[in-house]
Amino acid sequence: MTLTGPTSQTFISQRLRLNYLDWGNRGKPPLVLVHGGRDHARSWDWVAEELRDDWHVVAMDHRGHGDSDWVSDGNYHVNDMVYDLAQLVHQLGVGPVTIVSHSMGGNVSLRYAGTFPEMVTKIVAIEGLGPSPKRQAEMREDPYPVRLKEWIEKKRGASGRMPRKYDSIESAFARMIEENSYLTEEQARHLTIHGVNRNEDGTYSWKFDPHLNVWAVEDIADEFLHQTWSAITAPTLLLYGADSWASNPEGDGRLDHFDNAKVIEFENAGHWLHHDQFDRFIKTIRDFL
Repeated sequence: MTLTGPTSQTFISQRLRLNYLDWGNRGKPPLVLVHGGRDHARSWDWVAEELRDDWHVVAMDHRGHGDSDWVSDGNYHVNDMVYDLAQLVHQLGVGPVTIVSHSMGGNVSLRYAGTFPEMVTKIVAIEGLGPSPKRQAEMREDPYPVRLKEWIEKKRGASGRMPRKYDSIESAFARMIEENSYLTEEQARHLTIHGVNRNEDGTYSWKFDPHLNVWAVEDIADEFLHQTWSAITAPTLLLYGADSWASNPEGDGRLDHFDNAKVIEFENAGHWLHHDQFDRFIKTIRDFL
């Protein structure tokens, strides 16, 4: 039997029209795939194809990403994205759900799992805890007014910045390879094709909002984030790439804030370990799920 691809669907969240992909098999256990920053739902295609027979797989495009609306004022906040995920699950009318997430999407998903513990069966977060405690301390070395001024200057700059244009799909593809040298050519082409729009003048631009390069000066207090992690009741799997910039929570103390979490580190893998070590990743999550 020839497998068909996903259908593209929309839902409304805070007046935004957001996109998600539905891989079919409604009635099977629901599995929600949540991508990272400046990425898109189609980055999960290989994972979805592996799991679609046993799960009702849904992959969402965050606000400002993929085929979802951009925020009118250019300000993106993690808690608004938590609302989006909650709204998606609510409108699907399924649950509890299993979640597999990456990076910013992991940060969002873990907050959702702690806020609605009864709605999450199991959760996988690939490098989803955000900056390490050491990095957080470094970012807070400057007084708040200094950081706020810097944020205003960056936002002003972003407001006048048009999405970067590439003369050809090949140029965008080359940038994708430059960003992650672990990607195979097939992976990079797939991510590029689904990650760009073609402009009226024939050039190509990434789908994500350029304002996503400038995040808020401060997130919620560490105390509140730790409370949220501690409230997660679902079995939690935290995955890390040995060659990534991200800090392993087993060594930096953040694992202590989880009641039911396990950490696995992948050798020869960076931040996108689900692409870098795909076969091992699939086996790992199959065993966990």
